[in-house]
Amino acid sequence: MGQLAVRALRAVLVVVLAGTVFVQALMVWVLVSGSDPEDGSLPLTPLRVITVLGMVSAQVALVSVWRLVTMVRRGTVFSHAAFRYVDAVIGAIVAAALLWFAVTAINAPGQRDDPGVTVIMGGIGVAILGVALIVFVLRMLLAQAVARDVEAAQMQAELDEVI
Repeated sequence: MGQLAVRALRAVLVVVLAGTVFVQALMVWVLVSGSDPEDGSLPLTPLRVITVLGMVSAQVALVSVWRLVTMVRRGTVFSHAAFRYVDAVIGAIVAAALLWFAVTAINAPGQRDDPGVTVIMGGIGVAILGVALIVFVLRMLLAQAVARDVEAAQMQAELDEVI
């Protein structure tokens, strides 16, 4: 991975992480202070709690990607330590999908006249789960690469003994 790509990715990760922390702080302040500026028909407190939790899942994924990029730069990504971070990304994506389904359930009663919105929102939740499956497949590829790396190291050790 090139130095420019790593720096660009890290800059994006920092900006997104800082933005989510800022928005979380504002939302938690509104929840704690009880000064809800909006008076809508949807239950805003559960939606705010879900949003804060969704940002937590995004933050877990961001930090895990940061750690994986660090491992790539050091050349240690093909190790068992990388699985912890990949598993964290998968868990964060699944958590985000579950939170999205919760938002869909909260929104559904207001969509009785137009259930298509609820169906579309459910489809988005399924798509988010699809992303988790894609990352899971990539995890399996990483497992194969780690196994091959271990096998190559063993063969190199045997070859060194013969020589």
